[in-house]
Amino acid sequence: MQKYFAALTIVLLLGMVLARSLVMQRQGTRAIHFGSIDKTDFLIPPFALLYFYMIFVPSLNWPALSTQRFFQSDILAWVGVGLCAVGLLVMLWSLVSFGMSFRVGIDTERPDNLVTTGAFALSRNPIYVAFFMVMIGQFLIQPNWILLVYAAGATWLFHRQVLREEAYLRQHYGRDYTDYVNQVRRYL
Repeated sequence: MQKYFAALTIVLLLGMVLARSLVMQRQGTRAIHFGSIDKTDFLIPPFALLYFYMIFVPSLNWPALSTQRFFQSDILAWVGVGLCAVGLLVMLWSLVSFGMSFRVGIDTERPDNLVTTGAFALSRNPIYVAFFMVMIGQFLIQPNWILLVYAAGATWLFHRQVLREEAYLRQHYGRDYTDYVNQVRRYL
């Protein structure tokens, strides 16, 4: 049961982001700016596809890249389901809080308002918090070394992107962003 929820989580996360992007595009705002500043970002999708494969393997009975597990615990797997569910809710709340300011990547051509309310009143990066919760949840559901390596790598990539975004936001919004940074934590 838990393995199906792990796969469903990926579908729902991607669905939320793509749905928000399509709605914005229909209203004249391009939301996807992935790789527009750093072309090395285009190295991420192949690794993301492998991650998706790893998550879907148990549900679809595809050949596994690794069958080794760190532990076998239904309780921890259900904790993982809970983390995935909370991560999905945080993602939804973040997208609603973002409104029309949502972007994937840094939009230097048409930045929107600085969002500091809703989910952004508790964390400057609630979407990355949501992704991290989902990845840890999926690791607890399928505790193998590949997903552990992915969680560590994703943590590094998320933090790298956060630092890029912070530098841009500080330069673009100036004092308003500095005040926001002094009031709200980076993650939790």
